[in-house]
Amino acid sequence: MKEVAGRIASRWHYLFIGLFIVAAFLMYMIVGERSYIAIPDNLDLFVAQYKMMKNTGTFWAHAVDVPFLNGISRDNLPGEFYLYSILYMILPTYVAYVAGYILKIIIALISCLLLCKDFLPEENPGDIAWICAFAYGILNLFPAFGICFASIPLVIYLLRKIYRLGFTKTVIKYYVLLFFYPVLSYFSYFGMFILGYLVLAIIWRLIADRKLSMPLCLALIILAAGFVLLEYRLFGAMLFSDEITIRSTMKDASMSVSEILAESFDVFKNGMMHADDAHTYFVFPICVIYFVFLNVRYIIRKDLKGMFHDVYNLFAVLLVFNSIVYGIYYSEGMRNFVAFVLPPLTGWQFNRTIFFSPFLWYASLFIICIRMARKENVILRLCSRIIPVVAVFVILIGSKHYNDLYDTAYGTLYRIRTGHEVDRLSYSEFYSSELFDTIKNDIGYNESDWSVAYGMHPAVLEYNGIATLDGYLGFYSQEYKEQFRKVIAPALERKENTRIYFDDWGARCYLYSGTDDSIVMATRSMTGVTDRDIYIDSDALKDLGCKYIFSRIDISNAEEKNLILKGVYEAEGSPYTIYVYGFE
Repeated sequence: MKEVAGRIASRWHYLFIGLFIVAAFLMYMIVGERSYIAIPDNLDLFVAQYKMMKNTGTFWAHAVDVPFLNGISRDNLPGEFYLYSILYMILPTYVAYVAGYILKIIIALISCLLLCKDFLPEENPGDIAWICAFAYGILNLFPAFGICFASIPLVIYLLRKIYRLGFTKTVIKYYVLLFFYPVLSYFSYFGMFILGYLVLAIIWRLIADRKLSMPLCLALIILAAGFVLLEYRLFGAMLFSDEITIRSTMKDASMSVSEILAESFDVFKNGMMHADDAHTYFVFPICVIYFVFLNVRYIIRKDLKGMFHDVYNLFAVLLVFNSIVYGIYYSEGMRNFVAFVLPPLTGWQFNRTIFFSPFLWYASLFIICIRMARKENVILRLCSRIIPVVAVFVILIGSKHYNDLYDTAYGTLYRIRTGHEVDRLSYSEFYSSELFDTIKNDIGYNESDWSVAYGMHPAVLEYNGIATLDGYLGFYSQEYKEQFRKVIAPALERKENTRIYFDDWGARCYLYSGTDDSIVMATRSMTGVTDRDIYIDSDALKDLGCKYIFSRIDISNAEEKNLILKGVYEAEGSPYTIYVYGFE
């Protein structure tokens, strides 16, 4: 009995991780589409676009348009070789989303453990490595690119192998894997930066080794070729299209030096929405305290060489570098310089270096814990296990964005205990597919009929097979943006902040209120709506071919805008009351 207990104790991390993955999967499958899935930059963006491609059979199609934003090239959407895209091709949409979450954790575990074994060849990845890798895997990061985040350690592992093996027969498989690595990544969010870091690594090794690393140079070529070939649609749109896009007119905040420094420190300490690693509350103070302790000790010992060669300090430098680049992006002069040197990158957000910081924070935590575990002190060795476990629970509870697991658990318990729903919408409520199927059948909707949404995200219509003139995309024709602007000009003239939001960015090509800051509410209540008038140029909207307006708001000036109410629709299980309008 004692022997069995000892075996279980030595494998506690397998049980901990396994139970979590099984429990998370079962909860999502049992709760089903009543789960509370993050909406901003998720359900209102990529999930709807994947469903739209599935509805129209355009995942592999060429020279075709997809039915939103008045018809844009399918090439402007994620490529078919990206693993996340493949999930949506072969699985029902909700199941694909859950599978992406579970797969992200598994890929993070494999990637981190491979890198750990390579980094510490004399040690087998033990419980500390497993839990730190697991913590990194469950980070609530940008869902559509969660797999990209999870695979960062993998590309580091492959490049380390290539560097050390040189031109030997055994290195060939690592070059092959590197070529196909873009299946797990995405060029404009991660790939370009990985290539940039690789160039810096080549320069670094050139200085350290006093010779050029030809294996790394070849790796640079192979990885770049992999991105170009596997993301051919993106490169075609970026390099071989003469279409002027909204990127050419996008404007970001222009900050002073002091504001840039403040922004850099804020993102260093707190992270940002798409890379919400929850390091602020627990990992950050531990890493800062250890950094001070480590380097004071080096200084006391007068071991400056050891200080500069310590990998922990290297990670600290990279964290600062990523944060400074994030801040520098808000220098108008620097953005103009990038656009001048590389015109195709006009409007490109080069501050996405911050996407690599979550891995660095949790790799730093692993270094601290593994060094504690090597000490003879029992308390330190115990703390080396407790710290990453605490980090896991901080992530599960403390993440501000994309925390679907916590939100679903909380919302489900609230429903069970009170018999009521929370105000935010669940996955099924947000899309309300049965309701829109009823509406389409009742009005005789044809897939070529163009529509717009009012008081809700156009993604709701896109998901349900309704072609939209509006939509959310960061890369579409500037000409169309100007055409759509004529439609919403009455609203923009009334609200300066909305005008700036659309004119200086424009990725959300929506119908706006002329009174309220936002009427697009993914909530059960519509408490933010104070004005039921619609502020549009009806003739301009008709000129774009609009046939229907699907609205959550009973439009009070419909007659004035030459709109005819076609019907009012509700359905059991949906929080929406949808008013469908047409033109006289």
